[in-house]
Amino acid sequence: MRLLPRLWRAERRLKRALAAWNAGDYGVALDLWAPLAQAGVARAQSNMGAAFLQGQGVERDPDKAVAWLRRAADQGDAGAQRNLALCHYEGWGVPQDQALAAAWYEKAAQQGDGDAQDMLSWMKLVGGGCDQDYAGARRWAEKAAAQGSIAATARLGDIFHNALGVERDPAQAAQWWGRAARRGHAEAQAMLGAAYLAGKGVERDPVEALHWLLRARENGAGELAAGFLREALAFTKPSQRAEAERRAALPLEPDR
Repeated sequence: MRLLPRLWRAERRLKRALAAWNAGDYGVALDLWAPLAQAGVARAQSNMGAAFLQGQGVERDPDKAVAWLRRAADQGDAGAQRNLALCHYEGWGVPQDQALAAAWYEKAAQQGDGDAQDMLSWMKLVGGGCDQDYAGARRWAEKAAAQGSIAATARLGDIFHNALGVERDPAQAAQWWGRAARRGHAEAQAMLGAAYLAGKGVERDPVEALHWLLRARENGAGELAAGFLREALAFTKPSQRAEAERRAALPLEPDR
């Protein structure tokens, strides 16, 4: 009969600690998490590991981070599994090992962790730490995109554009790039602009092409956009360029 009150108290402390952490009171949060972590509460162990990994509230210590993360990951905590995967991927506190990283990312992904799904999708796409698996890359990207991952959304555009495990589908590619572009993904903005310029997957529209290419350049994808941008500028009149610049200055509409 004592188990439920103990769980209830632990849950209350976890919520208080998280509120303190989000408010920037890292010391308060760590003081609440530490005894819970020592008592074996996986979420507290995971959060202690993340604190040591980030160096927030404590001096950054990858070795201590890995120790806490492994304890939580072994109990099935998805966040800990994802962060432990990152440690193996980067070689923080453990030898660099992409195969172990992929294995831990997959465990977290299977529990619905969107960031892990996104990273696992990318690793399967390039064959990093696991066999190259285009179907798996697309499947995990779709799951991550459904949870709001902009990178996974843009990756799906690339997958359909480059026919990676699927039939080439310019319309699908443009649709996925459009979703990511409207949420600020610079590379997707460049590729969407290129699609409008060539009329691939969307109706050819030099003004809309220039609009997205200008956004891409502004957001840091200037190198990718450069060639398309020169072509778009050559094919547009001054009035069209002015309209494209006007559109590029407007706020994005992600849900359009």
